[in-house]
Amino acid sequence: FHGQPVAFAADHLSLSVAELADISERRIERLLNPDLSGLPAFLSPDPGINSGFMIAQYTAASLVSENKVLAHPASVDSIPVSGSQEDHVSMGTTAAYQALSVVENSTYVIATELVCAAQAAEFIHRGKHGRGTCRIYKAIREKVEPLGEDRQFVEDIEAVAEMVSSGVFSDILNLIRDGGN
Repeated sequence: FHGQPVAFAADHLSLSVAELADISERRIERLLNPDLSGLPAFLSPDPGINSGFMIAQYTAASLVSENKVLAHPASVDSIPVSGSQEDHVSMGTTAAYQALSVVENSTYVIATELVCAAQAAEFIHRGKHGRGTCRIYKAIREKVEPLGEDRQFVEDIEAVAEMVSSGVFSDILNLIRDGGN
């Protein structure tokens, strides 16, 4: 009856996925920062005139910061209920809702990284990419056009987030791993 094991699992999921998103956002920084990547600032074909992916990184960083708050373990909080008859509750439902939010936020951070990575590939000679990278690039480009002038990225990131959630990229990599093209 006591849901503490489920609460612990949900809390650990939140912590782990929040860390993945944090790392993803740091890779976005490395792609957008010309001092680190050697690529045009913010992956803009016309830096200085256009902002490129600068605001998309703000959004990713904001989601990562929100994840840090949501990753606080709900299972460490307990409130007596039912006239103190139930003096220790698992907070499992809260932990599960927090985990869901962290996973959703992280999906958008990872989608942002993938959109940025596809744009970075526009500046790098295609012959340097492996099969997996080429297939993932092509899948992204079926949904997202390369950046020319500044535009809103909400539809692009939503489309790639759906691809992440639906397993498109995992399927591509599994096919290549199993010897397919």
